[in-house]
Order: sequence, then C-alpha cells, then structure tokens
Amino acid sequence: MDSGTILRVDHLCKSFGAQRVIDDLSFVLEPGHVARVVGANGAGKTTLFRLLTLLLHPDSGSICFNGHDLCSADLRWIGYLPEERGVYRREKVEEQAIFFARLKGLTADEAKRNVANWMERLGMTDWRSRRASTLSKGMQQRLQFLIAVAHTPRLLILDEPFSGFDADNSALLKQQIGLLSAQGTAVLLSTHRYDLAETATMCHQTISLQ
Repeated sequence: MDSGTILRVDHLCKSFGAQRVIDDLSFVLEPGHVARVVGANGAGKTTLFRLLTLLLHPDSGSICFNGHDLCSADLRWIGYLPEERGVYRREKVEEQAIFFARLKGLTADEAKRNVANWMERLGMTDWRSRRASTLSKGMQQRLQFLIAVAHTPRLLILDEPFSGFDADNSALLKQQIGLLSAQGTAVLLSTHRYDLAETATMCHQTISLQ
C-alpha cells in the first residue's frame, strides 16, 4: 500500500444469489479525504459500507486498511453511521454514547472526555441526562453521529447522513465533517444531496457504483 493510504479496495465483488451488487470495484482513500459514493438505489452503496465494516464478506477482491488486510481489530478505528437509524430510546443520551465509546476500546475517562467534547460541538450538552425517547428526530440523529465519531476513528463511513435533517442540522453536520477531514479523518459518505457533499465537506473524489 502507498504510504499514508488509509483504505485500498481492489477488484471487490459481492453477489446475492444471481445478482451482482458490487462488480470489480477499486479505489483508494487517503487520510483527510472525503469521498462521495454515488449510484442509484440498489446500486450497492450500503452493501459496500457493510463490507468495509465486516458486516458482510466479499466474494472476491481485497480490502486493505492502514496497510494490511482489513480485520476485526480495525473496527476500533472505523466509525459507521448506518442508513437504518436507531438509538436505545430508554437510555440516557450521555450514558449510551459513553457505552458505545467503551465498546470501541476507550477507557472510561477517555470515553467521558470525548463524549463531553462532542456534546459541546453538537450542541447537546443540555440533553445529556435526557432519555433518547424524548429527543426530536434531528437530535437523535445528532446522537447517532456522536456515537460514530466519539472514539476518534481514522475512517468515518456515513450512509445518507443528511437524510431527514433540516437546514440547521445539515449545516452543523457539514461543518463537523469538514473539521474532521481537516484533522486527517478519511470520510466515505453516500448522499442524494450532492450540493452538501461537494461544497461543505470538500469532496475530494467520487466513487461511482453502477
């Protein structure tokens, strides 16, 4: 792998029965770069993201992360916001964010510190003791984004992150993605909002799925 490359996908293929969903896909993603994944519904965007997070396994091809074949230990350095939204509605906001950060390998102190920092960045400090069920849809999505980034991932995967967001929430998310990119986090995202992906997150490349 080239020096500094965070992710390299070579000739990746994935089928479900007779349907080829990912067909000979190759791309490289560098630290700090934002890549937009485009394709019609059913083109394989979510399948690609599930392959990159080991929820699925390819039929052929390779995925290299930070210079080696992707393995379960690498999930410590990957953040994933799936298109299927969901939080633990009965749990308090801060508690469940810390819980997920601990699952990613952070110590209790690290998790508390990172979650507190992200709550401030996302305007969620006043909500930390609220149960998730009491949050608006937009605030629940902020919580899910927080969970995806609180462990300081090197690769952040966002599946339709702007879906359902109003203008204010979209602007906040755009800003944070741009800041993460500037700090060296590689970002892979799919969105139908091309204007948001290109202008606000400084999209460096486009990965097309047919």
